[in-house]
Amino acid sequence: NISSLFCSGSRSSKTFKPKKNIPEGSHQYELLKHAEATLGSGNLRMAVMLPEGEDLNEWVAVNTVDFFNQINMLYGTITDFCTEESCPVMSAGPKYEYHWADGTNIKKPIKCSAPKYIDYLMTWVQDQLDDETLFPSKIGVPFPKNFMSVAKTILKRLFRVYAHIYHQHFDPVIQLQEEAHLNTSFKHFIFFVQEFNLIERRELAPLQELIEKLTSKDR
Repeated sequence: NISSLFCSGSRSSKTFKPKKNIPEGSHQYELLKHAEATLGSGNLRMAVMLPEGEDLNEWVAVNTVDFFNQINMLYGTITDFCTEESCPVMSAGPKYEYHWADGTNIKKPIKCSAPKYIDYLMTWVQDQLDDETLFPSKIGVPFPKNFMSVAKTILKRLFRVYAHIYHQHFDPVIQLQEEAHLNTSFKHFIFFVQEFNLIERRELAPLQELIEKLTSKDR
């Protein structure tokens, strides 16, 4: 599993946000363990499929939490390179620039540096994941009707962190020998969002070539 590989490194990476834990002994925890076991088989297309008899909302919820934790750690390893000076705007290459708005605190999109944007973004995602009415962790508590649209927004925004890392910070990723982790994590993410149609194609445009490359071997 990617996360344990990450933590076993001798270098302590300062994690960006606290890790979101799925409570042990819960059904969601079992689902996470199932996801990790199938990931271990190496077949990512199989690993993302909805396990038989499981609830799609719950499967999407568990995986969204897992991707948040993975991206959190990946970004945590390169925060020293992503600064107000190096990244005054949040971008994914010259053609794509992101402005932050969350619809509640910040309604009109604001232009801000990449570290600030990613801080806003990860804090916002964390607040959604911690909201029991959106991401219920207790058995029998139903998911809200708007759950899928919330999950789609979260995943769309998490994608932007991958896109920023690939476009602006790939050299340090290689120097830190994190390239395999990043690629495996991103490939898992892409297979997952493709399997359930969770991110519009135009949103994926900044990494389209990479997506083609990573997914063409596994068609």
